[in-house]
Amino acid sequence: MSETSLRLDAFSSPPSSKLRTTNLASSPMSNRSPRTISNLSSSPSSKSASCSDRFIPCRSSSRLHTFGLVEKASPVKEGSGGGNNDAYSRLLKSELFGADFGCFSSPAGSPMSPSKNMLRFKTENAGPNSPYSPSVLGHTVTSLSNDVSTPPKPPRKVPKTPHKVLDAPALQDDFYLNLVDWSSQNVLAVGLGTCVYLWTASNSRVTKLCDLGPTDSVCSVQWTREGSYISIGTSLGQVQVWDGSQCKKVRTFGGHQTRTGVLAWSSRILSSGSRDRNILQHDVRVPSDFVSKFVGHKSEVCGLKWSHDDRELASGGNDNQLLVWNQRSQKPVLKLTEHTAAVKAIAWSPHQCGLLASGGGTADRCIRFWNTTNGSQLNHVDTGSQVCNLAWSRNVNEIVSTHGYSQNQIMVWKYPSMSKVATLTGHSLRVLYLAMSPDGQTIVTGAGDETLRFWNVFPSVKTPAAVKDTGLWSLGRTNIRALYRSSPSLSKVTHVAVVPGGGCPSQLLLAFSSNLPV
Repeated sequence: MSETSLRLDAFSSPPSSKLRTTNLASSPMSNRSPRTISNLSSSPSSKSASCSDRFIPCRSSSRLHTFGLVEKASPVKEGSGGGNNDAYSRLLKSELFGADFGCFSSPAGSPMSPSKNMLRFKTENAGPNSPYSPSVLGHTVTSLSNDVSTPPKPPRKVPKTPHKVLDAPALQDDFYLNLVDWSSQNVLAVGLGTCVYLWTASNSRVTKLCDLGPTDSVCSVQWTREGSYISIGTSLGQVQVWDGSQCKKVRTFGGHQTRTGVLAWSSRILSSGSRDRNILQHDVRVPSDFVSKFVGHKSEVCGLKWSHDDRELASGGNDNQLLVWNQRSQKPVLKLTEHTAAVKAIAWSPHQCGLLASGGGTADRCIRFWNTTNGSQLNHVDTGSQVCNLAWSRNVNEIVSTHGYSQNQIMVWKYPSMSKVATLTGHSLRVLYLAMSPDGQTIVTGAGDETLRFWNVFPSVKTPAAVKDTGLWSLGRTNIRALYRSSPSLSKVTHVAVVPGGGCPSQLLLAFSSNLPV
């Protein structure tokens, strides 16, 4: 076979110069032009064609079969591993020449150039990425940034067991009552029967605040935002205001015809909801029992919360309604009726203005999120059980919910994805009561099983690290019933629980009792 070459004469040649074919065997090397282009094609004869001085590569001149880049119809034996080689070859060709390589072939069987964009800076139509790996070959920077992502963070560890347990005899199993609240001064108030007890978290001291007598009982408790005064709703419809530090009653409001099951403080106004379907606004600076009345519910009011800016009041009732009020009107500005059961659980987000969360009872089981500026529902999630309480974390954008029938669980959710952070169990009956510590790290839950359980569920503001698991010490609970007469304010016998935990070998926790024999 004779080798041929194409030589393009220099532009300085006369006009009569033509493209001519020379024999390399008879032409000496010194006579070869610098613009000689070698053609190693297997075709024995080449016809003259118009060419320019620009170097245009063509894959027909490349011996790709030498590198194993041309598909060969060779049989593959079983167990020989030929499938892996084929997969590697397809991957290599796809990355080097594009996904459409191999779709075109020359009449002689040699591979043609598969891409129209050989010398382009960027392809016109970006093809799909390689199905085998997020390779950087042949992809733009945008696809690279999408493919190569940082690994997801591991979920935050939440202790699965409570670090403290208090016995609370006579804690009622009533969905419509609100008997537990934690003040900003780190004092927990609990309504047990006819009495209200205060538990100081810093020293575990128990104080009996009041006893309403045999004809009345406690239906709700709520601290002011400053934590100095506490309001008490009674079964007779009264609303009492007490000085928590002095254990002295400051004011008594009337106006309700029957039990007052829910209370809510704004900066200056105390709102009370009752079984008589009314919401009353009380002002301690005014001598009258109430300054305004909100009428809108058709059944008992069981949920009540002021927004953090004191502009809106959300109320939930046994009529399955969620109403939003403001101070300028005695009619609700929003009526949200998507729930199909009683709405007791209500919580305003501290992270986003106008974001309201609500939870429905047994027939509903959903947590719904609302934009109160336009009344639209943002999201909802079916929890699978009765929603009894909701509380937003002030430290992170998460929300905790407590549940009743049928699982009696406590759940921590990440907002807005509503992915589960933790599911806590331990109560044997529905978890009807929920309060949060002043630092936002600990929650206390109460249930009809007459226990109060303290859980470390949220990180601190400065160090959002995993909460230290102290649940190892609280796998068991030891109860000691004894007589306690050291305090004049405790005329009745209190219940004492010793729970190992914390930084000391054992910690003495006083529970509350008003009916044990002296």
